[in-house]
Amino acid sequence: MESSIECISSTDGMDEDEISHPHPFSQFSSSKPSHINIISNNNLSGVVINPATSVHELLECPVCTNSMYPPIHQCHNGHTLCSTCKARVHNRCPTCRQELGDIRCLALEKVAESLELPCKYCSLGCPEIFPYYSKLKHEALCNFRPYSCPYAGSECSAVGDIPYLVAHLKDDHKVDMHSGSTFNHRYVKSNPRDVENATWMLTVFQCFGQYFCLHFEAFQLGMAPVYMAFLRFMGDEMEARNYSYSLEVGGNGRKLIWEGTPRSIRDSHRKVRDSHDGLIIQRNMALFFSGGERKELKLRVTGRIWKEQQNPDGGACIPNLCS
Repeated sequence: MESSIECISSTDGMDEDEISHPHPFSQFSSSKPSHINIISNNNLSGVVINPATSVHELLECPVCTNSMYPPIHQCHNGHTLCSTCKARVHNRCPTCRQELGDIRCLALEKVAESLELPCKYCSLGCPEIFPYYSKLKHEALCNFRPYSCPYAGSECSAVGDIPYLVAHLKDDHKVDMHSGSTFNHRYVKSNPRDVENATWMLTVFQCFGQYFCLHFEAFQLGMAPVYMAFLRFMGDEMEARNYSYSLEVGGNGRKLIWEGTPRSIRDSHRKVRDSHDGLIIQRNMALFFSGGERKELKLRVTGRIWKEQQNPDGGACIPNLCS
């Protein structure tokens, strides 16, 4: 699709900047601790453990390095691995190359039942300790787990806390960064009748001590070509509920207004888009707002973000418009 896409933004200070196209960026960060095998006799009556070996290391699969959960398999020589990797190694022990068979390491499974371990995100601030078999369920929803990069223009694999992702968006994706709770954007497309899945440059706003991501996209909604704008909050869902935002688009004496709560970046941009949780503009309406001969999209989207505050008298939420 050949098009010239431009976004000119002005925030509280009414400064105008041109938004350029991003460059895809991917970052992988992993550490693989060493694995120490256990030796168990074939009837599983006991486990011989090196005194320097932690039980946590014993429960680490030597193939994928993830923690092992029942069924835990072992070969005749006592080398263990998880059930997922058993199929991947074609029933051959990855350590001694002996046939694995269907031997369960019941002793190690019993040891695991007695363990209580800290959440794997303890270094990021999670103080919780869980029984071994409950740990996975917690970690999937832990509030301290890293966030995924919210950039929508590529399949970026970067993960981290919010300060890291803000720096990543600025330095690696070259997104526009603005301070303030109001905005005034103009989205331009030279061939608006050719609507494919198109994404304009992400814009990040800092206000109320938090960060928000403004998205604008073109896609097919059923058979109808549409444009959509929506806001995501760089934090958890519970925190996102403390804020509201409005989006307004108009022209020729007409306007559309959307008000809602920003979605957390825990939800992917695709999930938010597919739920239609934002300002959706039909193509014909967008061209009507653009004026002229409707041959070029020139859509101005304005909006603001505010923080909801509890009224100490009545308990109802009242908006706080100060940044």
